[in-house]
Amino acid sequence: MPSLLANPGSPSIKDVAQRAGVSTTTVSRVLTDADAVRPVLRERVQQAIAELGWRPNLAARRLRQRTTSLIGLVVADIRNPFFTAISRAVEDMAYAAGLRLILCNSDENPAKEQSYLELMADERASGVILAPTLEFTERHQPGHWPFPLVMVDRAPQAAATDAVLLDNVGAAGELTRHLLAQGCRRIALLAGSHSTTGRQRQAGYEAALREAGLPPRVLALRPDAQAGQDGAARLLAEPAGTRPDALLATSGLLLLGAWRAARAAGLALPRELALAGFDDNDWTTMPEPAITVLAQPTEDIGRSAAELLLQRMAEPERAPRRIVLQGQLLVRGSSLRLG
Repeated sequence: MPSLLANPGSPSIKDVAQRAGVSTTTVSRVLTDADAVRPVLRERVQQAIAELGWRPNLAARRLRQRTTSLIGLVVADIRNPFFTAISRAVEDMAYAAGLRLILCNSDENPAKEQSYLELMADERASGVILAPTLEFTERHQPGHWPFPLVMVDRAPQAAATDAVLLDNVGAAGELTRHLLAQGCRRIALLAGSHSTTGRQRQAGYEAALREAGLPPRVLALRPDAQAGQDGAARLLAEPAGTRPDALLATSGLLLLGAWRAARAAGLALPRELALAGFDDNDWTTMPEPAITVLAQPTEDIGRSAAELLLQRMAEPERAPRRIVLQGQLLVRGSSLRLG
């Protein structure tokens, strides 16, 4: 039986045009702007595509267009539940807007981050949401990349770039003042060293201690659980009279490491050690006592970042916006020494 296609093998746009009885230009217009084609022709083209099982050559189409229906999301560590939740919110928004999403994990590695941003440029992405490394924020120049950029969770203080952030200084100050109110006086901070977020939370912690006339003690660490555990273990190995009576962690993974170190040291929470930190991850309610945290509005952060990107794509010349959201202090047994 002879082939129904214009050419044997995989169907092409010419095959679709022949089956629908239209030009290849009409097929392209259906793919790129279906509303610009008369309904009867659009239906014929769509039926021909379905019958032939044809998939357009997206790579070739990108070469003819300045942008695509694709956006990128580059996070620091997809294993961190904070970034997992943000990714889910961004993906939901992208799906609703008919956009494809490429998710990349930088591992806090500037070279890897640069490689992924170059990939987005090569793919002609319509925009990118980025949780930048510290190195990126220090060298960032608005307009450097050929796509709109929205920073999430981290951003330079004065950057003229769309960004969605937590009030990190205020949140860390609130956590520190809570520990002070419980009678803690030797509060040590496990601070992430790879982002502006860690620095801002350190600033809030130090400001609260200055108000109380107490000295800060900061360990700058890679923001993962093992680094948090190792750092906390060093602090907790000190003599009882000098070791911290409270540990505060600037991320959920550092907090997990600190809790593991406290458990390994056999210290009773909160009598011998008060513990608190950022991110209301599922595990924080499982220990006895449960862990005091500053909960971040992760869904709102991801959704707001996606909304900013969509707005920027629609209005390239509008002024940059910076959205600063508030967290919620959830006081639990790990820090309740009084009352």
